[in-house]
Amino acid sequence: MGLGPAIAFAEEQLETGDAEQLEESPQPPEIEPVLAALQVRESRVSEREVALENRMFALSVAEEEIAKRLAELEAAEQSLSEAITVSETANDGDITRLTAVYENMKPADAANLFEEMAPDFASGFLVRMRPEAAAAILAGLEPQTAYSISVIIAGRNANAPTE
Repeated sequence: MGLGPAIAFAEEQLETGDAEQLEESPQPPEIEPVLAALQVRESRVSEREVALENRMFALSVAEEEIAKRLAELEAAEQSLSEAITVSETANDGDITRLTAVYENMKPADAANLFEEMAPDFASGFLVRMRPEAAAAILAGLEPQTAYSISVIIAGRNANAPTE
């Protein structure tokens, strides 16, 4: 005998509203293993539902934490970008002012200072100067120093594409 008649009997009792009679009436013996299996299955399903709910909660907490960290990183990146911009602007301003100071000095006095500078450092100022001021300073340098600075300036664009 299959399970079909037992399930049909239980459904018939529920449809007629005699749920109490279903509980009181003797159940066919083959329905008991089915009920036990269904109870075990329902217990496992309930456990999985709880586990899924816990996991969903943990994921939502993790998503909130990630969003918070991302916002903090974006704010830090913006702050760093602003600080770099301020630093670059200040650095450029300082170099521009110092270049103007060297341009406005007597060429012989500026040449004495440039003699003491490393050639690559001195070349950085000379390329920013007006050509007349740079020429006057270069003319006051020792020939070897002037040559070293000229080579550095000329070599700055040696690797630049020509077309």
